[in-house]
Amino acid sequence: MTYHPPIVSQPLLDGKLFCFGLGYVAERFAACFPAVAGTVRTAEKAATWRARGIEAHVWPGTLPESAITYATHLLISVPPDAEGCPVWRRFGTLIARMSQLRWCAYLSSTGVYGDHGGDWVSEETTPKPESPEGKNRLIAEEQWLRLCEQHGIPTHVFRLSGIYGPGRNALRQMLKGEAFRVVKPGHYISRIHVADIVQMLAASAERPTPGQVFNVADNEPAPTHEVVAYAAKLLHRDPPPAIPYSDDAVSPGMRRFYQVNRRVSNRKALSTFGLALHYPNYRAGLEALLPEERP
Repeated sequence: MTYHPPIVSQPLLDGKLFCFGLGYVAERFAACFPAVAGTVRTAEKAATWRARGIEAHVWPGTLPESAITYATHLLISVPPDAEGCPVWRRFGTLIARMSQLRWCAYLSSTGVYGDHGGDWVSEETTPKPESPEGKNRLIAEEQWLRLCEQHGIPTHVFRLSGIYGPGRNALRQMLKGEAFRVVKPGHYISRIHVADIVQMLAASAERPTPGQVFNVADNEPAPTHEVVAYAAKLLHRDPPPAIPYSDDAVSPGMRRFYQVNRRVSNRKALSTFGLALHYPNYRAGLEALLPEERP
């Protein structure tokens, strides 16, 4: 595992963070805390984190309750299953008794909204997930929000759009020959730079608003083929050929991806936390990533 420091540094927060799932977002959010612990899936990853001074535990597996109960902040990014969140099932009762807990965040997905034909969705939009993954996310959201309602746990739900950042972006896809340009007129994707996710999580941890749901997206939903074309331009390369959505070359899986069309509003989060995004659109984000990704 290669460590990628956050592009934009955040002020250090007071307390101890425990992350269920030390993944792409959690790795960067962890830099905001002086004390961090969390879970990974393999002993090899646990050893890598421990070498960096992070208290890492393999889970599912043996996880001492003391590792969690001393935390002041919780971040949950473990994928849900058909019964919702496995962390909630295993540790929900314990977490409900954590009187010192100041902030708890469940990382969900804008996939809970389903397809809206390219219209804007906000936190007031009724979720109508169509995919199994979206349905599982919605179950997990409801479980965590019940902890807030029934036990006063300062829970927050963040519905993340498509995440990009160091090592995970259209520039890298271009360089690896993995970029594609399927064109479906009127199709939008909302995305968010990982540094802006961290910024929003840190702002929430500083000023908790328990029981609230927030969309996390940039200001400018855009078609994927435009993003890839801009990445090619920055790299001074020819973009991949444009493939019409109706073309037989479009795989069934890709076709399902393009059947979901929505634009995600970030207005509530930005106004609540008084934030301006570091990377308000994909152009700003890719331009900042170029020095690191350029061969």
